Amino acid sequence: MNDILEYKSYFATVHFNAEDEVFHGKIIGINDLISFEGTSVKDLKEAFQDAVEDYLETCKMLEKHPEKAYKGSFNVRIPSELHREAAHYASIKNISLNDLVKQAIAYVLSKPPDKININSILSLLTILSPAIFAGFFLL
Repeated sequence: MNDILEYKSYFATVHFNAEDEVFHGKIIGINDLISFEGTSVKDLKEAFQDAVEDYLETCKMLEKHPEKAYKGSFNVRIPSELHREAAHYASIKNISLNDLVKQAIAYVLSKPPDKININSILSLLTILSPAIFAGFFLL
């Protein structure tokens, strides 16, 4: 199930409320909260496109940058055993733990999102992580 819409390089998550019989969505990757809704898929897509256009117009009027700024650093919480294995693997490969994480993220993002979903990737990495970090597979 694909619950992401894209328009002009903007993305939105979408959900269906069975009780109200309405689709609703939220634009992601921006500093503001912009939501939209529709009673059909066609209405939802049109509402999303209208919301993006309105948002861009408002940002232009306010001389505001529409996209969320990312500083390039974030905290990652993982189990201590996985942290230990990752640190050992990085040492064996003579790279920093930071570079290992960058490589792993780049690897995941290089795959087509419609071919592999994130839950499948996380499940696979959980199962294979001891082998990956022991050096049996190359990232």
